[in-house]
Order: sequence, then C-alpha cells, then structure tokens
Amino acid sequence: MFSWVNKEQGGRNKDGEMYQTVTEGLQQLYSKKLFPLEETYLFHDFHSPALEAADFQSKPMVLLVGQYSTGKTTFIRYLLEQDFPGMRIGPEPTTDGFIAVMYGENEGIVPGNALVVDPKKPFRKLNAFGNAFLNRLICSQMPNQVLQGISIIDTPGILSGEKQRVSRGYDFSEVLRWFGERVDRIILLFDAHKLDISDEFSEAIKAFRGQDDKIRVVLNKADQVDSQQLMRVYGALMWSLGKVINTPEVVRVYLGSFWAKPLQNTENRRLFEAEAQDLFKDIQGLPRNAALRKLNDLIKRARLAKVHAYIISYLKKEMPSLFGKEKKKEELIMRLSEIYTILQREHHISPGDFPNVVKMQEQLQHYDFSKFPSLKMKLIESVDKMLANKISGLMTMIRDEESMAPPAMVSGGAFEGSQDGPFGQGYGEGISAGSDCEDWIVSRDKHKYDEIFYSMNPINGKISGVNAKKEMMNSSLPNTVLGKIWKLADCDKDGMLDDEEFALAQHLIKVKLEGYELPTELPHHLVPPAHRKNEVADILYNHDEN
Repeated sequence: MFSWVNKEQGGRNKDGEMYQTVTEGLQQLYSKKLFPLEETYLFHDFHSPALEAADFQSKPMVLLVGQYSTGKTTFIRYLLEQDFPGMRIGPEPTTDGFIAVMYGENEGIVPGNALVVDPKKPFRKLNAFGNAFLNRLICSQMPNQVLQGISIIDTPGILSGEKQRVSRGYDFSEVLRWFGERVDRIILLFDAHKLDISDEFSEAIKAFRGQDDKIRVVLNKADQVDSQQLMRVYGALMWSLGKVINTPEVVRVYLGSFWAKPLQNTENRRLFEAEAQDLFKDIQGLPRNAALRKLNDLIKRARLAKVHAYIISYLKKEMPSLFGKEKKKEELIMRLSEIYTILQREHHISPGDFPNVVKMQEQLQHYDFSKFPSLKMKLIESVDKMLANKISGLMTMIRDEESMAPPAMVSGGAFEGSQDGPFGQGYGEGISAGSDCEDWIVSRDKHKYDEIFYSMNPINGKISGVNAKKEMMNSSLPNTVLGKIWKLADCDKDGMLDDEEFALAQHLIKVKLEGYELPTELPHHLVPPAHRKNEVADILYNHDEN
C-alpha cells in the first residue's frame, strides 16, 4: 500500500515501526526521533514543553482572541446555536479566564486544576503556568454537533494599560503563545467601533509570531456602520494590523455581524452573507487538514530543535575548562547574534529558523554553560533522516487516508443548512433568478430586447454573429466573457441568434454586469421556450418508432 511499508512483515517499515494511522506515525516519530534531541539540549526549558499523546490525537482547535466586548463569546454562541456552560455575555469585560469549549456526553464544567491532570485532554503542560492561571481556566463540555468536529478556546477580553497585565497574575502572552503553537486556527476579533490595538493586544498578536498561516481576522458588528464608514473602518483596521503583524502577505479579514440579531444596516447583507460562508468553509475544512497541520508543526519544531542544539553545543564548546567562566558567559551572551551568523554559515541554516535573540539572551542568563552537552551528531542525523525520509511516507499516508475515508466536515449549529432553502447565499439572485418561477424570467424584459433585435434587420427571424457582436460589445465586457455568453445563448449552435436567443444573451450580459458569475452550462430555467424539448412528444415519438 505504501512504498516504505513491507506488508510481508506485518505492515512494519525497515526499522520495525508500525504506523496504522498518520496520527500514530507522528506520535512515534516524535517520541523516537525528535524527543531525544529536545531532551538532551533542554529544548523544553527554552521553547516549548514536550508533546504528549493527546496533542496528536485531539480534535482541531480554534482560538478566539480580541479586546473586551468584540463578541468572542457571542461568536461561539453563534456557531453552536446554543448556550454553553460558563458562558457570560455583556458589554463590560465578562470572560476573565480561558474557557475550552469541547464535546462531552454530559453537560458540565471541569475546573482548571482537574483539567490539566486529564491525560485525554491536550492541556496537561499548562500546569507550568501555576495556580493563578489554572484558577482562570475551565473546560466547558456539552453534547453539541459542532464540537464533534472542533474545539473552541475562548480567551479573556484584552484591556489597555500596564495595570491589566500585572493584575492577571500570570504571563498572558506566554499562555497565548502556548495555545498558538497547538491550535489549528487563530481568530482575531475586532469591533467596528473599537479598532485600536492596545499594548497588551499588540503583545498578544506578537506571541503568535511564526503562526501567521493560522491567523484569520474577523471585523465583527460591521452592520453597525454604513457602507462609506465600513470602507474607512476596513482601511483603518488594515493600517493598524500592518504595524503589528510583520508579514508581506495581506491578512484575510472577514466582515460581518456574527450573532442572531437583526442587521442594523441591511445594505451590505449580500457582502456579509458571502463573508460568513467563506469563514464557515475555512473552519469546516479544519478536520480535513488537521493531520497535515500537525505534520507541518512537527517539521517546524524539528527545525527549531536542531538549531537550538547547535546553539547550546557551540556555547559549551566556547567555555573555558577552569577559570573565567562567568566572564566568558557574559561575552557569549553579548555576541549571540554574531554566533547565529557563524552557525548559519557553518551548518547552512536559514536565518528565519533561529529563535529571537533578545529572548534567548534573557533565558541564557540562568544557565551554567559549562554543564551544557556537547554536539552529538547522531541525534542530529536521526532528525535529518526523519525529515528526509519518514515525513514523505506520512505525506503519502495522509493522501491515502483521505481517499479511503475523507474526514467529516464540521457540521451542526450555524454550519447546518446555511446553503439550503431560499435563504442560502445567492438563492434567487444572478443566474439562479427565476429558477422557481413558472414563466421564463427573460420574458420580463424581452420587449426591450426585441426593439434592439428588430432594429438590426434580422433575416428569416435571425441575426448573424457579426451583427450580434456589434451590439454585445456595447456592454464593454471582455471578449472572453462575451464569447462564453455567445456559446450559452446560441442554443441550437447554428452560429446565429433568433429573438429568444438574443434576449437570453442580453439577460446574461445583465447578470454579469451586476457582478454575478456565469454558469458553465445553461440552467434549464433559462433555456428559451422555443428551444426546450417537449418531453411528452419525445416519449410518444419514441413509442411510435418502436
């Protein structure tokens, strides 16, 4: 089945390792190849705690971050379409802790101290942040269909000012960084009336550095401003984000009003519906991409662990054996950026793989460099082989797993039936307009199209392509679009248009000018009446022939 697995050996690879699933393969590769390197060079003290089985087996997680009263908790309520235990909503700062909203057969709340000792939950390493944090952490469990596909993490509303950071009693940015490394999607929520990015919010966003591919931005409560104000609000938001998120790519921003209340301004209803559907599709695809995301995170972690090992072993090598250790330590810390450059050239490492210099300098102050381990190339080579050979095998497994049993999409709640019925996005608009009417929708404006048609002096009730082209080009649409419209309108494929076909062409031009897309094939409800097949006559004809 897989090129790197020998079936005759019971599904084992040449190292005797058995991988039944991608998740199991990732877990074994980490524990056997990467963990020894991390443990040897104190990676867990400097960067990230060790991964456990629950980190690989957990459902995809969505982290919500934003200032108070931007609608984070309401957004979760909107997705689930029901209240969840521990939910508090109000215009003032209400959520003062982290709430992990997860699936459970019985509805209830699990306190933080009990949560971090549960081996089935991916939160055990959070106990390192102490009681001040654990007292503000709960797990809200409920039997909701949405939560069978994803888990959602609600965070405290961010305020401005130094006092807020001090009064939390724990390192808020570090907690967010911990979650950012493990979640599948990070959603930053903004209020249309609250675009300022406070100092703490700025630090929170910077904590997600290196996780830029996971970040999505939601401009909530966008119905509270009109179109002109919304354009200015959107521009101001992009300007504010540009100063904090240092990436050349433009961050994806979704506009909308994510709660079940009437829209205050309905002029942008179509825009909000389209944006909501795009966001839903992004979230719905998380289970499908979960294995790939974990694989990607493991590769990033392996690259960082290798670089960390080179740094630690270099510092060890430079230390004197007897005297002047403290002085040499201070010198090496001061020269850390220079050491990065040396290691970059020596081991052909990308500059982006190195950890932050300032943070690394602060952490190194607390260690005795002479006790650091020397470079063990066997551990490095083991990780290199994993990246070169084993990862490609898991990539093959991901594709095969998806082909055999595609992962279920997130369903239920706000994801259920949003495209069905007359209130689905685009229903009764554009090309689908008139699909549920008995009369041909083009006939409503056909009298106007007939005036143009007969002014072109048709011969035998038809106009040539040359005459039709002159009229159709008045729309200023590109020739490629007009060519597609011609193919759709020329129902009998004779290279000419009768009055109904010409009216259809004009209708399709109108649809395109209104901003809607054209179909690849002409829908049945748009086929001109004279060109529709008489199904009853066909049946009688075929019967007579028999």
